[in-house]
Amino acid sequence: MTQQRNIKIFDTTLRDGEQSPGASMTLNEKIQIAELLDEMGVDIIEAGFPIASNGDFDAVREISKRARHAQICGLARAGIKDIDRAWEALQHARNPRIHTFISTSELHMKHKLQMDPEDVVEAIAASVSHARNLCDDVEWSPEDGTRTDRDFLCRVVEVAITNGAKTVNIPDTVGYTTPSEYHDIITMLRNRVPNIDQAVISVHCHNDLGLAVANSLAGVAAGAGQVECTINGLGERAGNAAMEEIVMAMHVRPDLTNATSNIKTQYLTRASKLVSAVTGFPVQYNKAIVGKNAFAHESGIHQDGMLKNAQTYEIMTPETVGLNRSSLVMGKHSGRHAFRQKLEELGYSLEAQRLDEAFRRFKDLADRKKNLFDEDIIALVDDAAVRENQHIQFVSLMVQAGSHGPQSAEIVLNVAGEEKQAKVVGHGPVDATFRAIREIFDHEAVLDLYQVHAVTEGTDAQAEVSVRMSEKGRTVTGIGADTDTLVASARAYVNALNKLIVRRGKLADADMDSLSAE
Repeated sequence: MTQQRNIKIFDTTLRDGEQSPGASMTLNEKIQIAELLDEMGVDIIEAGFPIASNGDFDAVREISKRARHAQICGLARAGIKDIDRAWEALQHARNPRIHTFISTSELHMKHKLQMDPEDVVEAIAASVSHARNLCDDVEWSPEDGTRTDRDFLCRVVEVAITNGAKTVNIPDTVGYTTPSEYHDIITMLRNRVPNIDQAVISVHCHNDLGLAVANSLAGVAAGAGQVECTINGLGERAGNAAMEEIVMAMHVRPDLTNATSNIKTQYLTRASKLVSAVTGFPVQYNKAIVGKNAFAHESGIHQDGMLKNAQTYEIMTPETVGLNRSSLVMGKHSGRHAFRQKLEELGYSLEAQRLDEAFRRFKDLADRKKNLFDEDIIALVDDAAVRENQHIQFVSLMVQAGSHGPQSAEIVLNVAGEEKQAKVVGHGPVDATFRAIREIFDHEAVLDLYQVHAVTEGTDAQAEVSVRMSEKGRTVTGIGADTDTLVASARAYVNALNKLIVRRGKLADADMDSLSAE
């Protein structure tokens, strides 16, 4: 086998992933995810779209200051204002990258840009050269690249490289291509573009046909040196290529992919759980690599094979992706040192104040729950982490329920530092709880989804609740965890309201009527 190529992993969870309806993140949440991505070996972090809002600008700027290893990238359309704003946010980064793009398919040029091809070519030359004058590392993308005329695609790629692009990304913007076709496109560019050896080819695939990972790997096989992806495949519509699947495909099948990455695979499960907790988007149980059932075996035949040799039905070990199979190792008699050590085993390193708060919540949970699993501790820490510095904070809840009614809820919330209380009757305990929250913090949001699942097995399992809410076109998802399902429900609803507050601010800050990216 020839020497393996090292493929750069370009994570766009904080930019393209956040464009998924309801996945809006606060500045602190973005920083938390970026720090984990940096620690786990991601090569490039696309931290945001700086001109989109002041919130995105602040995220790119703060992450640029904090990143220790990864390159930090900001997205910009093919306009001077966009590129200048991106550079303003990026200039403190240790190794910054400007990523600029413009549509190149006939459909997009005619109906979206209302520009003819020659004007697009001029815009590419002007935007890439301007970005290159500001920043040593420039990436360029032809939006809707897989539906672009092949001759024109070769021409614009050559123009971008001539004007200073070090990375040329070929996005399958609408998830339209197939592995064989995408392989042909990358191969064609390598064969026909005369200066292609001066740039790294990148692949960016959406999952509308469920082929994002397969297409990305086909691009790598054809010679691409960078893959753009997101944790859990997060992204608008059907999402993006999932980082964990791409990384583990290369890890498990080096004989076929002939490729490797710098990702520390034992961080994958933790990253998946963190992104799920922050966005409120649950990971499907049968999701590859990081799903709850990814290493579960119920069939008698499978169980028999596993007992004899795990490799009969597992092509990778759970430990490889950061899963710890230990269960009842912590309880109410466990001390602070043991708790800190357990957190370190699970991949968490908390500062003193956060550790104290997590340990207090752990003790409370241990008093209520007989068997504590790793998943309980992970849910506890992640639930606390995504609630820091929020405008509305849950304090307490008392509920009266049962078949004879009336069902009522009495809730106490801390709103901007002031405790407020409300008691409301509703059609069931959940309805009463949500009405009580609305009584304290009035809003026009509509509840679109309410979903409950158990973190672990048993009647004393923690409940994890997801709620999706929409208000004037804004959609957010909140998540909450607790052994009491109604408390978890209140936490999730409050979490969603906090995200709506952030979302309102983002839209108020927006510099453009609509955003479009590959």
